[in-house]
Amino acid sequence: MDIDQQIDAALRQAVDSSLDEKTPSGLAAAIEHAVFPGGHRIRPRICLAVARAAGTNTPELAMAAAISLELLHCASLVHDDMPCFDDAAVRRGRPSVHAAFGEPLALLAGDALIILSFQVLAAAAASSLQRFKTLTELIGSSVGLPRGIVAGQAWECETSVDLDTYHCAKTGALFAASTMTGAAAAGVAHEEWLLMGKYLGRAYQVADDLLDHGGDAELVGKPTGNDLRLGRPNYVSDVGVVAANKKLRELVALAEQSIPDCAGRNELVAEVRRESAAFISLTTRSLEAA
Repeated sequence: MDIDQQIDAALRQAVDSSLDEKTPSGLAAAIEHAVFPGGHRIRPRICLAVARAAGTNTPELAMAAAISLELLHCASLVHDDMPCFDDAAVRRGRPSVHAAFGEPLALLAGDALIILSFQVLAAAAASSLQRFKTLTELIGSSVGLPRGIVAGQAWECETSVDLDTYHCAKTGALFAASTMTGAAAAGVAHEEWLLMGKYLGRAYQVADDLLDHGGDAELVGKPTGNDLRLGRPNYVSDVGVVAANKKLRELVALAEQSIPDCAGRNELVAEVRRESAAFISLTTRSLEAA
């Protein structure tokens, strides 16, 4: 199986193991809808690529970390789309979870996925208890306080926010966790992998801002123009499309340059270029189609 198939197989196993015949059918269907079919799975792909480049000897722990991050990402999308936040009726080109199943089940599905993410990680703890401890701390920090995605979402409830602070929490936190958990799963120092994750997260957010600012909703697979409609910070609104496109490419280059020396550095650079090319291409095609 290629890496995408491995990730989806691991996600399938994680979701199926959490459900049985006594699970409320509506909740089971909402969870299924939230996770499958997925998006680009960029966060688990990065996590696994870093682990391979760093020479992991516990691939099962790296996969557990990758799946944990993706489940958290899926949970964040479910909650982000709800009427109390973005009120988005479409996600990944089909009805969002709350649009398809109602707000109560969407809230519960998101909560269940957050819990499942840590259950998946705990199930792999026997590979290395010390690494498991580090992974739990890193992933927990990327979600919670003071600068995880929960804080990022909460900034939307404030009357003003620094754009970089907002983006680093809402998007950058999970990207930084992706690189650092890949390193931690491999048993190497994770701190030096922070910059790579931060630059990738910022690049992805600039691309997302470009798509929201002027992208084609059908190609993007979700509503566009939300930032303007809801009065949210948007990098393109501050600097314009041309400068944002330039910044996007600068951030990708910085992400490549910040990759620490490791046995698989050349392969990791190639992987970063592939991942970056995917969302840069989507941005370009979407803006042209709009």
